[in-house]
Amino acid sequence: MINTVDFITPPVDDPYWFGQISAANSISDVYSMGGKPLTALNVVMFPAKHLDMGILREILRGGNDKVVEAGACLVGGHSVDDNEPKYGLCVNGVVHPDRIITNAGAQPGDALILTKPLGSGVLFNATRAGKFSLKELEKSVLPVLAALNGPAMDKALAYDLHACTDVTGFGLLGHLVEMAVGAGVHPIIDFAGLPFYDGAQAMYAKGQSTGSNKANRALVARYPLILERTLSKSQEELLYDPQTSGGLMLALPKEQASQLLADLYAAGIGLAAKIGEIAAGKPGVTVR
Repeated sequence: MINTVDFITPPVDDPYWFGQISAANSISDVYSMGGKPLTALNVVMFPAKHLDMGILREILRGGNDKVVEAGACLVGGHSVDDNEPKYGLCVNGVVHPDRIITNAGAQPGDALILTKPLGSGVLFNATRAGKFSLKELEKSVLPVLAALNGPAMDKALAYDLHACTDVTGFGLLGHLVEMAVGAGVHPIIDFAGLPFYDGAQAMYAKGQSTGSNKANRALVARYPLILERTLSKSQEELLYDPQTSGGLMLALPKEQASQLLADLYAAGIGLAAKIGEIAAGKPGVTVR
């Protein structure tokens, strides 16, 4: 049995999108361990005296629709009157004890595949600041964030998957460091192969950032970070950008990576990319 609890404050103003993305983000914790979600409980904090209850209804509708899409059942929940709306799920799932996937099993010689682009954190903030088009966010970013990671994991489990994590608030480098420390290995990332949302680098170049980049940088700074190529300030910030409902980072034997990518593309996960490999060495990260 897997039990996870995750909730977020609104990354978008539209309550239905918010509900979908929050639910997909919560359910992803079960998928990333190779599990199947079974039940979910709503976890809600909402300023009922200050916001229309119709907003809460749309948030919950979005969450429920995503739970149903995942093949799970929404069985209740808990609400608290709070100053700021927050929403997520407590998700219960199952996985065979001999088939649990963790973020600590990567092996030298593995390839790394990422199933969703990076850069959503800065785009959310830029949209709030009026620097990035809401229309473009709704068209090219929100549908990807609301997409469940279950189909990607279903494809990955057909291979010799050694490790997995979903890339969320710690950013790409933060989650790579977790994987490196857990397995005692050294990931090597190909910057040119990283998928980014259109406009993300431009927003950093214009001075936009997030409240988490600094903390993510401090987390990574405890371990060796080797930059074998020159990155601009905006390119470097993308590596620390916090994700909401980000993709899966999968580690599997490099000879199996091309076929898994083909399977992901055939399943409609067209933004997946091979982003690097796992090498032996002191935990840390190299960016080429």
